[in-house]
Amino acid sequence: MRRYLSIAAVMAAGLALVSGCGGKQAIADKTVASTTTIPAAEPGAAAPGTGAPLTGLAITDPAAMGRPALMVKIDNAPLGRPQVGISEADIVVEEGVEGGLTRLVAVYHSELPAAAGPVRSARTTDIFIASSLNRPLFAWSGANPDFAGLVRDAPLVDVGVDAKGGAYYRDRGRRSPYNLFVNPGELYEGADGGPPEPMFSYRTPSQSAAGEPSSGVTMQWRANLTTRVEWTWDAASKAWLRTQDGTPHVDSGGGRISASNVVVQIVEYRDTGYIDQSRTMVPEAELVGDGEAFLFADGKVVAGRWKKLSPEHRTEYTDASGAPFRLTPGRTWLELPSPGLVAISPG
Repeated sequence: MRRYLSIAAVMAAGLALVSGCGGKQAIADKTVASTTTIPAAEPGAAAPGTGAPLTGLAITDPAAMGRPALMVKIDNAPLGRPQVGISEADIVVEEGVEGGLTRLVAVYHSELPAAAGPVRSARTTDIFIASSLNRPLFAWSGANPDFAGLVRDAPLVDVGVDAKGGAYYRDRGRRSPYNLFVNPGELYEGADGGPPEPMFSYRTPSQSAAGEPSSGVTMQWRANLTTRVEWTWDAASKAWLRTQDGTPHVDSGGGRISASNVVVQIVEYRDTGYIDQSRTMVPEAELVGDGEAFLFADGKVVAGRWKKLSPEHRTEYTDASGAPFRLTPGRTWLELPSPGLVAISPG
């Protein structure tokens, strides 16, 4: 773990951790009513530099722009679905974890859902995601002692279950450990942090999407199990629709998971040296460096590169000419599959 400890120390240099109230708190039990979480009609694109930083859409709630982003670690195993609140996220990051499963990091800023989850444990990959968001709040359910120490020393605000237990609750209708949920609005009480900088660049209303026609993309995460994800372009709704393991991916209200953009960042995964309870290796995505990247927007695909110079730097996504990817204003999924496990379908 010495390498990972040194990475976290570099990231934390000059960036103090500000946490919410300390101490472990009791977690309430309650039954959660199924609510439809299909997002409302989104506003149009804003002029460059004037829109919401994580969507590029026109700002409808100016007060929200000054708050920090909130990262919530959410389960994506079969027993963790359907999830609550992921349709309201500005950005969702899908990362590989042990055994060929994936987990999600839902990033909220422009709006907050009433609830989000199931909330699960942190991984070291999450630290590198947080470094692009200017000390975001991070909601998580715990980790092994070494990983937990790295998270708490990272440039983020700890609002996990040990720090903000009163904001979390158990859903009696779900099996543990897939039944921990959080009220995002309560995580901001007494917590510090800074508003996020944009993670991506966006097209203006007068700009057309670049790239070659594509009907979608399929990717896999493989180990003991295989997680298979497919995004398909739907011209009628002007959105990419998500399918997981052969089944349409829906939220807790039955709404289909969709996105205006899908960014596929090809990454290697390294062995952290830890084994989980299923006796499989716990991986970490190598998010510092560079590699292939693809932007799926408006029924087209752009091939390019990603680059992150250091743990503190924001990741840059550029096309073959070196120009930034220009996303469609709206919600984005960022996928982190390994090389050789992505197949792009022509239009």
